[in-house]
Amino acid sequence: MAQGSGSGFGRRSLLRGAAAGSAALALPALSCAAPAQARSGRPSADWGVQVGDVTTSSGLVWVRSDRPARMVVQTAATESFRHARSWPGPVIGPDTDFTGVTSLHGLPSGEQVHYRVLLADPDDPRRTGEPVSGTFRTAPTGRRADLRFHWSGDLAGQGWGINPDRGGYRIYEDMRRRNPDFFLCSGDNIYADNPIPERVTLPDGRIWRNVTTEEKSKVAETLAEFRGAFRYNLLDDNLRRFNAQVPTITQWDDHEVHNNWYPGQLLDDDRYTEKRTDVLSARSLRAFGEYFPIRTLRPDRGSTSRSSEAENGGGRVYRVVSHGPLLDVFVLDMRRYRNANSPGRQTDDPQGILGAEQLRWLKRELSRSRAVWKVIASDMPLGLVVPDGKTNFEAVAQGDPGAPLGRELQLAELLRHIKHDRVTGTVWLTTDVHYTAAQHYAPERAAFKDFEPFWEFVSGPLNAGGFQALKLDGTFGPEQPFIKAPDRANTSPAESPQYFGEVDIDGGSGELTVRLRQEGGQVLFSKVLQPGRVGQ
Repeated sequence: MAQGSGSGFGRRSLLRGAAAGSAALALPALSCAAPAQARSGRPSADWGVQVGDVTTSSGLVWVRSDRPARMVVQTAATESFRHARSWPGPVIGPDTDFTGVTSLHGLPSGEQVHYRVLLADPDDPRRTGEPVSGTFRTAPTGRRADLRFHWSGDLAGQGWGINPDRGGYRIYEDMRRRNPDFFLCSGDNIYADNPIPERVTLPDGRIWRNVTTEEKSKVAETLAEFRGAFRYNLLDDNLRRFNAQVPTITQWDDHEVHNNWYPGQLLDDDRYTEKRTDVLSARSLRAFGEYFPIRTLRPDRGSTSRSSEAENGGGRVYRVVSHGPLLDVFVLDMRRYRNANSPGRQTDDPQGILGAEQLRWLKRELSRSRAVWKVIASDMPLGLVVPDGKTNFEAVAQGDPGAPLGRELQLAELLRHIKHDRVTGTVWLTTDVHYTAAQHYAPERAAFKDFEPFWEFVSGPLNAGGFQALKLDGTFGPEQPFIKAPDRANTSPAESPQYFGEVDIDGGSGELTVRLRQEGGQVLFSKVLQPGRVGQ
């Protein structure tokens, strides 16, 4: 976006002038004092636990240790852990920043699973740390069970980090209390290019205080700094409590690396000694795979470079996560395969924003899906004009309301495929723009007409600056029945609400209801969609 590249603040801008030399605020006890288990020489798991990519019978359990340890997971039907089943995990160490993932399989469908993670001394399995517990629900195999999930994105952006005066990332507690089956994080899990200062003065004179760390005192360039950026968010009590109860489906976007990045880009940013985004993105992807349980991105299985995807079991962010007969989630990667940002006026653009191979994959998997609903998790919006400087564009749309050009050509091809292959129940969910909105696309309003109507819903940020609304591009005929955005750039979470979306699918009727909510849980907009329609 334009504000992200120049001076001053923008939605995707870089917060300059971090207080690198100032004293950090006091961190939670886990980061500044050795717990009893650690003092006794036993492994400790104070960063909490996570579960990711849960299906009807499987899931991935994540943990981080403070030292080399053997990971063991126990599962049971009740929190008493009677008749527990043990799952041996990996020995975790410095190669993965002491993080580890254990794959669970053969789980009962549609059931609550209680689990706990034990970390044992690799040389003495009797020496274990304090167990860390969590729970999650597997997806049902039948269509009668209701389903609920949340989505949002954009965490610790523009220098708005963990504020102890506000109770930290309290939106996670709002979501946890609503007990969703899973959470879809649609990108910008970190802001690697936004340092976290000790304090920021708000326009009304109030002081915003941040928990700070050494790694977040500068932009992330080294692998250690990227790891520290992902670790920073786990200092928040609300997020760790949320992770222990709600499984995740996670994708990435630009701020995992640098504002508006694309492959092959060379940075014009004086804060960086490493200017090659290909180098930075490889380091970030490594840390991303270490800090989130993602089935297709396992750093313990080898390199995550593009050239070695076939050799390491995938090594990619895009994937389908099936959540039973009601729902398939198609997770996109609009970063790693895109072409360079440009004015977007090409009449032929096979690479586009997804790359040719990912587009073929998406069309194939959408056609194969037999789920009632097919949620397309897009890390960038479709019809909103997101600029990158004065002449280039960052997302799909480029402001020309006529026939598809540039990256719009890929979207047109995909929408045409959905129509002609009779793919039903597609809904687009996204974030990125730091406000919330509902957008309906219809051929009768569009310059390109060979598609069926569909909805796109926008939510976020989770804890970042709020930004003004962007313009709509008329190529695919969008209209906007709802929008809520601040009237100025980079409003802090203390000044502008943070947002999350909620999706409920009724197991009886198959109806899908989308609710756009703000921090505190208030419903701002609601839309009910009927199953069985091509597009939607």
